Amino acid sequence: MLTAETINILLIEDEEYDVRRIKRTLHPVENRVRILDVVSNGRAAIELLEQDRRLYDVVIMDFQIAGGLMGESLIRKIKEIDATLQIIVVTKMTVNMTDFDFANRLLEAGAIWYCTKYPGDIEDYIYQPTDFVLSIFNAFEKRKLEKEKIRSHKRLQKNIQDILDRKQIIGESPAIQTLRQQIQQCAQMDASVVIHGASGTGKELVATHIHYHSKRKIETFLPINCGSLPANLIESELFGFEKGSFTGASAKKLGLFEVANKGTIFLDEITELPLSAQSTLLRVIQEGEIDKIGRTEKLQVDVRIIAATNKNLGQEMRDKHFREDLYYRLNVVTIHVPSMVQLRDDIPLLFQHYLRIFCQEMNKDLPEIEPPAMDIITQYDWPGNVRELQNVVQRLLFMGEKRIGSDQVKMALGLLPMLAAQEAQDKVRLWDKKNILPWRQMEAELRAKYFRFVRDNTHSDAEAARKLGLAPPNYHRMCKELGLK
Repeated sequence: MLTAETINILLIEDEEYDVRRIKRTLHPVENRVRILDVVSNGRAAIELLEQDRRLYDVVIMDFQIAGGLMGESLIRKIKEIDATLQIIVVTKMTVNMTDFDFANRLLEAGAIWYCTKYPGDIEDYIYQPTDFVLSIFNAFEKRKLEKEKIRSHKRLQKNIQDILDRKQIIGESPAIQTLRQQIQQCAQMDASVVIHGASGTGKELVATHIHYHSKRKIETFLPINCGSLPANLIESELFGFEKGSFTGASAKKLGLFEVANKGTIFLDEITELPLSAQSTLLRVIQEGEIDKIGRTEKLQVDVRIIAATNKNLGQEMRDKHFREDLYYRLNVVTIHVPSMVQLRDDIPLLFQHYLRIFCQEMNKDLPEIEPPAMDIITQYDWPGNVRELQNVVQRLLFMGEKRIGSDQVKMALGLLPMLAAQEAQDKVRLWDKKNILPWRQMEAELRAKYFRFVRDNTHSDAEAARKLGLAPPNYHRMCKELGLK
């Protein structure tokens, strides 16, 4: 069915009688095809398009046109202005001849179709008028498809950029700069990568950046924690099975390698894979194919593998816990992710970054960090690395303070006994001359804190009620009044 939308035409033609013939040819569809402008040379056409290329859907042009800019050069110039504009060439150069080379040159330059102006016995219409009209409708549909493709590509690129913005690699130290360079280098190639680093350093973050900066970025990125796969189900999880291949296989199951086909699989804790699964993984890397349970033919897959471990992979190989041949297949490129101790100068940047993120998530105002508190944060060794830092940031925000000092940081890090830290915090708050609280509010706060302290140091509500000297119903009522669950 022909489109009901109006198709706007830019006509480039320097012969008045040819303009009339084109208009007569389009007269039966004038309610759908409108010649918006007519220009007599290529340079005038380029000026119009540069003013507003969105006005036109299809360009109809004579191949040999006045003004110096014509033919394939004009086609290419139009495509530079708007690659989605569709160009139909009308020419008398192909009268009574077949010239495949000429046609090929037009298509390579960017035209969608061309037609002969007229044989000698036709004066009123373009030769083959039905084909000419249909080519305009086809060109319009092709333009819509190409514009949608561009919009989809932009949405996809924005989604990828959103992912990278949410998963930034924070830091300006030489170690982080080196890490960024290694990521960019790995993204330019398609080889297997092994990422080394202690727990919590952000190995999956590095793998994510490698994938989304690579040529596979629009395909699936699939992280898999090898340590979480049940030992008896590893092969069926990774490679899948066919319906009826064993008792209980009531439906076909896609393996994770099938799901990630054309994309990237991130195998975290790769050393946790048993030797039998390592053997199958080696075959996938070498041959690019998997054996599905219940399938007689091997299945071709194209997957890039990024592996990660917090262990010494070479030592695991020497101890016979990791296959030597798999080690050499995987270990094409190695990246080491530094620990927080090696990134001490970047700790304030990391802390402020996650503070902003969690404030947004928790709908809280950004608290002020006192300089002595930041000194403690910077000098702390962070054995749990970035993961521990994230937990500490959340812990500090749960305290609800607008100003975070040394005692709060020590308490969040476990460097100060909980009660002592709370007392220090209360001491500052209770005796603030500029912020004297009403007695009932102060009494409720003190009661709530004491109830919470008693509950944290007893095994049950019944024991807490007994130590407070309250009947259980009264204890529960008071907890409810104080907002304690």
